Amino acid sequence: MKSITSKFDKVLDTSTTYGHVDHQPDASKERQRNTPEKSMPFSDQIGNYQRNKGIPTKSYENSKIYIVGSGIAGMAAAYYFIRDGHVPAKNITFIEQLHIEGGSLDGAGNAKDGYIIRGGREMDMTYENLWDMFQDIPALEMPAPYSVLDEYRLINDNDSNYSKARLIHNKGLVKDFSKFGLSKKDQLTIIKLLLKKKEELDDITIEQYFDDSFLNSNFWTFWRTMFAFENWHSLLEFKLYMHRFLHAIDGLNDLSALVFPKYNQYDTFVTPLGRYLKEKGVKIQYNTLVKDLDMQINTEGKVVKGIIIEENGVDKTIAIGENDYVIVTTGSMTEDTAYGDNKKAPILAIDNSTSGQSAGWKIWKNLAAKSEIFGKPEKFCSNIEQSAWESATLTCKPSALIDKLKEYSVNDPYSGKTVTGGIITITDSNWLMSFTCNRQPHFPGQPDDVLVLWVYALFMDKEGDYIKKTMPACTGNEILAELCYHLGIIDQLDNVVKNTIVRTAFMPYITSMFMPRAKGDRPNIVPDGCKNLGLVGQFVETNNDVVFTMESSVRTARVAVYELLNLNKQVPDISPLQYDIRHLLKAAKTLNDDKPFVGEGLLRRVLKGTYFDHILPGTPDEKEDHESFIAEQMGKFKDWLKGIRG
Repeated sequence: MKSITSKFDKVLDTSTTYGHVDHQPDASKERQRNTPEKSMPFSDQIGNYQRNKGIPTKSYENSKIYIVGSGIAGMAAAYYFIRDGHVPAKNITFIEQLHIEGGSLDGAGNAKDGYIIRGGREMDMTYENLWDMFQDIPALEMPAPYSVLDEYRLINDNDSNYSKARLIHNKGLVKDFSKFGLSKKDQLTIIKLLLKKKEELDDITIEQYFDDSFLNSNFWTFWRTMFAFENWHSLLEFKLYMHRFLHAIDGLNDLSALVFPKYNQYDTFVTPLGRYLKEKGVKIQYNTLVKDLDMQINTEGKVVKGIIIEENGVDKTIAIGENDYVIVTTGSMTEDTAYGDNKKAPILAIDNSTSGQSAGWKIWKNLAAKSEIFGKPEKFCSNIEQSAWESATLTCKPSALIDKLKEYSVNDPYSGKTVTGGIITITDSNWLMSFTCNRQPHFPGQPDDVLVLWVYALFMDKEGDYIKKTMPACTGNEILAELCYHLGIIDQLDNVVKNTIVRTAFMPYITSMFMPRAKGDRPNIVPDGCKNLGLVGQFVETNNDVVFTMESSVRTARVAVYELLNLNKQVPDISPLQYDIRHLLKAAKTLNDDKPFVGEGLLRRVLKGTYFDHILPGTPDEKEDHESFIAEQMGKFKDWLKGIRG
């Protein structure tokens, strides 16, 4: 590959940067300052300047790439090996345990048997790695040269998302969801958390840090149901989420900060990306279980020599050459899913003795047994009671349920536009049940008279209010009964059951990546000393990104490729909006339910009429704050500082 850069040899041969790039720069530790030694962008300097093509330091014409798992992380790795690593697509092979690609990004079924989607992903405009990839993937329904990103923008730019019934209670009445309801103490506690260093939060849970006032607030209801957090989950991950989505906090209550695809996540993302990779020549070996990696570990490093697989009941080893690379998705949030239907419950009771025994966790456990650098998988897969929840997909013909849905919908559910705008949470549900109806049709080919709804609940250990069972022990019809009870239409249950197909999915590890963790529990993307192995997905370490998003999966894949091939290209850190004074001021006001925050009056007077007066968040009536601003505001400001330091 030297011929590509031959005209630049005089510069490159004397460069201290070329071949020594920090592929995953950390904005939380960088003091942004231009110096004579700095040549590359700041850590989170997002923009077209980062669209340069990575130049490999050697040819990979004869290198073979084996990717264990064909979820979004594995598929993204294949994409970046091809685009930025210039690896021939025909040299890339997926090894997939299932008969279909996509991993946790699933979506299947039909109107006759019922559709099923185990889960969904809230999407954000700042997913720089996801959109970097999908701006180049041919669109699902639009002709060339349009991309998946073009389709996504087309529908969201012209159909804004919001909810008019984010919370309901008391047999289906819409509850006021305009306020967060955080006390001054709660607000200060959040600000203190934002100021804490990540290293201080190892193995601390959310309920160990916040008191009941916060845990009973509307804010926490919005947050936990939107992102699927539990009280016992990681405080560190909650903090990372706060930073990651600080810019969206004023859209948390009405979900106006979100953007959704036209179809389910499988048809929107997996189908076009899989088609692109296959047309390029990438191969997929289905129904093949990867049991372990044969590794050579010595003082010179760690090298994968073979992949131990089981195919058709026979153990085999795939030899890995010195110029080959292996990518492994560690852990699985949807492993061991149990399914049910209208008349069958997915499980009878949660059995924690079975946790972490399945194939998706075994390969990570086998790696961890070889060296501590591969992390501690048992931290994430050993407590099903605290990592599980259940979802149900409803395939609905017109019924009393659809009539009730229309009362909560932004647009007619059959219009093709935004319906509920995201989840509607039943706040007085023992299960803390939520449901949503996305744009319809949710599947290509879905009949015009069919709607697909999605239901999930967080509390798996509690009996229902109407059906005195835990949700996993309920049939689909019993879940419909519980839902109808809370919607105030229990007297029309027979009509709803007759016109609704229910398919349920109990997932033991669906929030396992949120479990409390400490440094070293998750391995690095390219673990220390590994020469040809990269780990991707939701259970590896990144600097500042969060888990449970498509963006984090794509990020880990991109970092793995860049580090293994030592490309002269960075993967930018997360969007820097958390450092933007406009979003910080907006967040302060939003947390205070749009009442003036301490010092706002002073800032308004100082900035009024200047170039910077627009950085302050607007008030509903744009009235000027007429407080006695110097003595009163400065006194409040001093009290606030004392609170922060205290």
